This record gives sequence, C-alpha cells and structure tokens, in this order.
Amino acid sequence: MSFPKYLFLVLIFVLTGCDDFNPSADDKRQPIEIGIIGPDVGQNAPDFSLFDTEGYPRLMSAELVGQDGIVMYFTMWCPICDSHMSHLRTQVIPNFPNVKFFIIDFVSGTVAFSRTAQENNGYTDLTVLVDNTQEVKTLYEANMGITVVIDNAGIVRMNEYYKDATKLIETLTSLP
Repeated sequence: MSFPKYLFLVLIFVLTGCDDFNPSADDKRQPIEIGIIGPDVGQNAPDFSLFDTEGYPRLMSAELVGQDGIVMYFTMWCPICDSHMSHLRTQVIPNFPNVKFFIIDFVSGTVAFSRTAQENNGYTDLTVLVDNTQEVKTLYEANMGITVVIDNAGIVRMNEYYKDATKLIETLTSLP
C-alpha cells in the first residue's frame, strides 16, 4: 500500500505551519513574579503547618525565627532518597548549624507510619514532617528528591532536584 499523495501534502502543510524550526536562544518562559507567594526562586515561600513524626505541629514561618533559613528535602524512603539524606547528614548539615533541615515525607500517610519509616531507615536524628495530604508537596511543586531552601526573610532561594550538594552548599553559603 502506498502513501497517498494528498496525505503527504497535508503533512507538509501541517509541519510548515508549526513552530519555528530555527529556535532562538531567547528564554520565552513567563517571568517570575517577585513579591508574590509561590514556589519559584525569588518568590515569597508559601507558609504551612505540618506535624513532625513526634506529633508536634511545625509552622514554617515560626521555624525561620532566629535561623539563617530552612531546607526541605522531599522523600519517598527509597534508595535514591536514602543516599541523598545520608549525604545531607554527613556533608551538609554539620556545616550549617543556623539552618534547620526538614525531611518531608509525602507518601507514608500518617504520623505513625512516617515515624516507622523514619526509624526503619535510621533517620531519627533528622526532623521529619508528615505531608499526609500532599499540600506542601503541591505548594512547592515538589516531588521525590526536590530540595527547597527558604531564607530567613521567607524567600525561596532554591527549588530543584537534589543532584549533589554543590548547588545546595552554594545556596546555603549565600544566605543573608
């Protein structure tokens, strides 16, 4: 069966009417709106309250008081997250005593299940917050391995996947 000529012409017509095949280097994304609440770097961090695995409520804005900032790492208790959290624990946290570090568990569902996962994975020395409704995950457009840094003024300074500690350390070092 041969390809009908009229379909070939339609295909050419559609392709030539599509986007420019010679893209420019211009960034066409919408600009970040500074001064509004949002998850993007430079925006005011959305405030939230979550329970930690010991059952205590934690309000983000209250946690910033007297600190240089906070770091939130979103986990699913998988091997990749385990390696990131181990790296955070040994290579980052000891060097930034005026920054609070929170592990955000958005999959366990309850404080009790999250506490069990925390204990089973050996992270009782870290503060784990339970995002059982995934509200904070949604507020920060986060997923597994996302690391968010918020400075003491409540401004998002980093919101990206944890690749290695280099970017995180640079961001933490530059906190006011």
